[in-house]
Parts: sequence; C-alpha cells; structure tokens
Amino acid sequence: MAILVTGGARSGKSSFAEQLAARLGRRGIYIATSRVWDEEMAERIEKHKLGRNKTGFQWRTIEEPLELAQTLQQLTRDAESAGPSIDKGERPVVLVDCLTLWLSNWLLLAEEKKGEHSEIDRGEWLEPQTQLLLEAIAAFPYPLVLVTNEVGDGVVPPYPLGRIFRDEAGRLNQRIAAISERVFLVTAGIPVDIKALAFQWDQL
Repeated sequence: MAILVTGGARSGKSSFAEQLAARLGRRGIYIATSRVWDEEMAERIEKHKLGRNKTGFQWRTIEEPLELAQTLQQLTRDAESAGPSIDKGERPVVLVDCLTLWLSNWLLLAEEKKGEHSEIDRGEWLEPQTQLLLEAIAAFPYPLVLVTNEVGDGVVPPYPLGRIFRDEAGRLNQRIAAISERVFLVTAGIPVDIKALAFQWDQL
C-alpha cells in the first residue's frame, strides 16, 4: 500500500508522514534521499534524526540518494524471504523522504555527465530511473509512505535546470499519485486526503 504525502516547504508534510507511519506499524525503515552538501545541511539532517528518535517509534535509517528503486526492491526480496510467517503487526513501515531530493540528485548527476552546455536527455537519464521506481513502488508488499514536494506553485525558476526540475517533479508526482492508494496534501500543518476528494469524470 503506497501513500503519497505532498506539500510545500515547511508545510508539515514530513512530520505528518512520520506520524502516519507510526500508526501503520510498530517499527519503521526511514529511507533518506538527501545528500550532505555543506555543514548547514549536515546539521539539518542530524536535527531531523534526533527528532525522530525522540518520538519513541523505532526507526532504522537507510541513506540512499540515488538507488531508491533498488533499495525498495531489496526490501521486497527480504519480505519474500520472510514469507507468510511474519505477523502483520510486525511488518515494517517504510518512509521515503523525499522524492524530489531523489529527483534532484539524478538531475545533478545527469548534468554532470552531460556537461554544462548540453541539454539533459530525459529519455536516457530520467525515464529509466522513474520507471524502475514506479515498478518498485507498485510491487512493494509493506506499507510505504512517500514524501514529495509541490514545487510548481511558486515562481518560474530563472535558469534552465530549475525549470527542468520543476517540470520533472510535477510529472513524477502525477505518476506516483496515480499508483498510490491515498494522497495527502499538507498545508500549514493540516493534511487533506485529496485523492478521496478527487473529481471523477463519471460524476458529470
């Protein structure tokens, strides 16, 4: 069961996702996609870890900035090895925070490989990784909470890579929302189940 949690910066989406995960199981696996670029980022990550540990919920952290699909596939294989013997209440809840950082990591890698003056080839770099991720999410056997960002609600980025990132993040969010059982939008700390409220064409 995949659940997508989206929202703007400092909207409360990560806090809500962690609370949600704690209600879905007794222990969790936290997949962090962020990279440590500088001292300020390192302090943010450490503060986030301390905050999670204070809740009393048991987390195992996996740091994976790029190979997210492969990590989910490995966890699926681990689940299959455990077989039906594992009690439903003992299933780990997996929380990925966040998809847009994962996307930006791939975009930066693609830019580095292509060179500063070459256009990023979406088909070569992004689509294969996105497809792998979609397949891994769809096949995942345990509760899976995915955090992402709404980056298209602000100003248009003034530089090409920023515009590519905005567009690709929007496409990624749409595709993952389509295969998620529930989708929450968090604004000012208030979560709304937007998939439950979604308009259906047969309502016309």
